[in-house]
Amino acid sequence: MKAIKYYHYILALLLMSCNKLELQPEDFVSPDEYYNNKKELEMALNAVYATFQTNGSYGSYLARFGFDADEGYNGVELNSVSNYAVSAADVKILSFWRDYYGGIKLANTLLKYIDKPTDISDKERDRIRGEALFLRAYFYFMLVTNFSDVPLILEPMTSAKIEELQISRTPAKLVYEQIIKDMTTAADLVLDITETKGGGRVNKSAVYGILARVCLHMAGNPLKDYSKYQEAANWCKKVIDLNIHKLNPDYKQVFINYMQDKYDIEESLWEVEFYGNGLGIYASSAGYVGSNNGIRNYDDFELGYTFTYLNTTAYTYNVYSTNNDLRRTWNVASFYYEGNPAVEKNWTTTRIFDRYPGKFRRAYEILLPKHRSRTPTNYPLLRYSDVLLMYAEALNEINQMPTPAAYDAVNRVRRRGYGKDQTIADGTIDLTGYNYSSFLSEIKKERTRELAFENLRKGDLVRWGDFLTRMKSCLNDAYAAPIQTWMVERAITYYNNATERDVLWPIPSSELDVNQKLTQNLGW
Repeated sequence: MKAIKYYHYILALLLMSCNKLELQPEDFVSPDEYYNNKKELEMALNAVYATFQTNGSYGSYLARFGFDADEGYNGVELNSVSNYAVSAADVKILSFWRDYYGGIKLANTLLKYIDKPTDISDKERDRIRGEALFLRAYFYFMLVTNFSDVPLILEPMTSAKIEELQISRTPAKLVYEQIIKDMTTAADLVLDITETKGGGRVNKSAVYGILARVCLHMAGNPLKDYSKYQEAANWCKKVIDLNIHKLNPDYKQVFINYMQDKYDIEESLWEVEFYGNGLGIYASSAGYVGSNNGIRNYDDFELGYTFTYLNTTAYTYNVYSTNNDLRRTWNVASFYYEGNPAVEKNWTTTRIFDRYPGKFRRAYEILLPKHRSRTPTNYPLLRYSDVLLMYAEALNEINQMPTPAAYDAVNRVRRRGYGKDQTIADGTIDLTGYNYSSFLSEIKKERTRELAFENLRKGDLVRWGDFLTRMKSCLNDAYAAPIQTWMVERAITYYNNATERDVLWPIPSSELDVNQKLTQNLGW
């Protein structure tokens, strides 16, 4: 069912530069010799999409970049960005920077040559243009939210001469404005999700929803452009008014669908495509969803091995006020696997920091044989529940109080979480009678209840101005844990490492060496 199969050899050929011992490499493809027809445009676009599968992107960074913040911690990988022991020489941060700029380079080159072929209709050309514009903008969004000011490069570089690599950082505000411009243009060019028939390809619903996310980031720290709350609400409303999307009645089924390669365009607006089980010709197209961030299983490979990079926190467990909220028992696994064949071993009630996320469970994979670490599971980039929660938050900010539409949006998400009919009011679940501050506080909690371990939390905390407060709160929770296990000790290290400077990453030192016009972020 996968709509896109990424072509990594195209990625390699278009990015390849001359080896100093081979001045005329036979396997180099000049852009001037490519982009000759519709097929080559499509393959080049697929190579842009392939950025998501690289190690610096969603290919392997799940649970390895600290994005889970107060929701979960990495207790395995020490002395790196994985546990906030960050330095400018961190190899993961470098791969993040280079992989996203690699994707930007591919998008820029495609956009330069997109009018070259003659065997393609205007509609097809516009669709490819729109997807490339949006993907480039999304890559810049990932860069600007983690590094702030970054070089804004909108044309392919013509050579690798050292003088052409000297590019100053562009102020974050201007980067965001370009992101908004490109995504807004893309919205009129890409297909409806009913035409793409899946969330793996950029579509109008995804563009509208991600534009809302971008606007919320602009409205928050550090830019504080409060006018963007209205724009965020407008983009969310465009998604809602499509009358295509609704919440899947069963929360856990949303994630089982990802694991079983089933598209659900009503719930999942956009997702990273992974393909295969790490074997054969598409070996590099598989991911690590459920392997990096799943329930512990070291012995039973038929069930699905996990690295267990990510553990949960007391905050994430306790933010659900009751087990009647079915999302708690799904997102925070109450057990781990032991033995071969594996059996479930339940955690005691005092062992909260030792638990693992249960959102992506390899037991539900149906593609066999299961690889030791690689999985075919897609990863959510935007779900309809996120759109509803963003809409509620934006309306609360605009009106400085929750409106009926804001209550309706968040209560639909809550009802689904409790296994109720999302369209029927329920006084035992629904929020009501809140003021501005208390409603915002509840939205912040609801985003964890609904979206935990989907790589959104750190960005949310930063834009709210809550990052350090929340990290130190988790540190206090770890100190107060009833049993001080070695995992609790790892949590203490993780949360103790976090400081105010960690709202941003350092510019990679190797990039500073190459580009003398780059400057380092404050505190690094």
